[in-house]
Amino acid sequence: MEPVIQEETTGCGIAASAALAGVSYAEAKRRANALCIHAADASLWSETAYVRRLLREFGISVSPQETPFESWERVPDKALMAIKWRMERGKPFWHWVVFIRDGGQAKVLDSKKTLKSNIRQDFGRIKPKWYIEVFN
Repeated sequence: MEPVIQEETTGCGIAASAALAGVSYAEAKRRANALCIHAADASLWSETAYVRRLLREFGISVSPQETPFESWERVPDKALMAIKWRMERGKPFWHWVVFIRDGGQAKVLDSKKTLKSNIRQDFGRIKPKWYIEVFN
């Protein structure tokens, strides 16, 4: 699995979905827009429903609940994660990333355009709030 770079400042949910589906950002955005999901809508990074709906569109099944992050060892081999979690005006916001463990090698695929590397292993710097297990 490869990271997909978000083409819009607020497109991390679309980019994370694209990475899991193995499609380009443009394709994921096209499918999201057809579902009335747009990167500019704050619900994309403050609620899970839009990302869950987009993943269903791609045939990807995920856990129905968010699991609080306890340790990297407890995260399943494939998961969506909420990092940079914060409250703004009483509403939670976060940045979506993908966690994968392949052949014992753990990494985070981060769609942020300005990163030197979008494949991250600086686990001490990444502060997940919770994750959603990805089943396929």
